[in-house]
This record gives sequence, structure tokens and C-alpha cells, in this order.
Amino acid sequence: MAGHSKWANIKHKKAKEDSKRGKAFTKLTKEITVCAREGGGDPAGNARLRLLMEKAREINMPLENTMRAIKKGTGELPGAQYESHTYEGYAPHGIAVMVDTLFDNKNRIAADMRRLFSRHGGSLGESGSVNWMFEQRGVIRATGSNMTEDELLEKLLDYPIEDISKDEQLFSIQCDSKSVDKVRQAVISAGLKVEEAELEWIAKSTISLPEEQAQKVYDFLTELDDHEDVQNVYTNLE
Repeated sequence: MAGHSKWANIKHKKAKEDSKRGKAFTKLTKEITVCAREGGGDPAGNARLRLLMEKAREINMPLENTMRAIKKGTGELPGAQYESHTYEGYAPHGIAVMVDTLFDNKNRIAADMRRLFSRHGGSLGESGSVNWMFEQRGVIRATGSNMTEDELLEKLLDYPIEDISKDEQLFSIQCDSKSVDKVRQAVISAGLKVEEAELEWIAKSTISLPEEQAQKVYDFLTELDDHEDVQNVYTNLE
């Protein structure tokens, strides 16, 4: 099935390092707050919140941090009112980029995005300028088995699986966006350790670049991903 993108590998490894430094706590806390505000603070009735709480456990975020974030979202505790926006544009060499953000200062994040894109030779676009190149899917990343892609697919035949790829010991399973939680449970039942379960923007087709040009794009994507208000970065670079 489809190959594993290098940027997906970079993001996965970077997320692990960020979680060790506690850097991931800040971003996840904001995401939990917004999720609870939009869908309610009861994980039984908010599938997205269940996934985020599981992610918080995976990176060893203290439960009190999680519960405080939920209460800020439901209004039980005071806190910043975060807004969300997905910025779209082009990295160097015409590579499409989508940037999910959560922020409490609209002017600041807009200025920062313009500056980052411009400084790296890219261009920030209007809403809708590149999102037509992507579709939202659920993505589960898991490790812990020597089984092949086809063997795992056979175990998941009853679920709406779009694609499975394997890079070394890391499986990436793409599924219908509404079925992430069910597929995550099925992957666990198949004997794998789930490391991430997310909704992501997946490129409908990808572009490859020579190594030197690709590295310039990866450096830009990494700097975007490091911004405190950026939740995730997606690209059509292979």
C-alpha cells in the first residue's frame, strides 16, 4: 500500500521529543479546552475528547492538567478564549502547506504566519487556496508487531480502512474520519501499541523533490510546527 512520507516520520519523532520536554503539554491543553468548549466536557459523548484524553495519557500529562483544561473549556474555570484557524499557503518549490492553529491573539498569529512563510521563500494564501488538494482522514500510528501491512489489513477488514503503510516498525493506518476511535480500539485488539490517533489532512497526491530542496522545505515545516500556536502542519511533499 502507500509509502510512508518523510514529513510524517519527522513529525512523529519530533512529537516524542516535545513530549519529553513537556512542550507538547501546552499545545494539547489548548486543544482539549477548545474541544470541551465545542463538544462538551463528557468524554462519553465527545469522541474527539476521548482521543485527546488518551493522547494526554500517552505523553504522561498529569490528569489534573487534563481536567483543568476541560473545565476551562466548559466554563467551570476561567481561562483564555482560544480561536482556531487553518492557514494555507505554499512552501518553497511550490509545496502546498496547511497549518492548524489555536490562538488567543488573532493579529499576532496572522503576522507570525506571514513572516514565517515570507522568510523561507514561501507565500501565505487565502482560505481555500490549497485545501482542495487534501482530505481529512483519521490516522492511527502504532508499533509493536512484526506482521506485514497485508496481515494487519486482514485483521481490520470490518473497518473503513483507507490505507496502511509501514516504515520500519511504525504502522500508519488511515481510516474514515468518523471511525478513528473504533479503529484505534481494533488496532489495540490486533496486538499493536497505539502511539497516535488523530484527524489529519492527507494530500490526495504528493510531490517529490531532490534531497537538498526537500530539506529546505522540512526545515520550514519544522519551524512552523515549533510555533506555540501551531497545532499541526500538513503538506503534499512526499
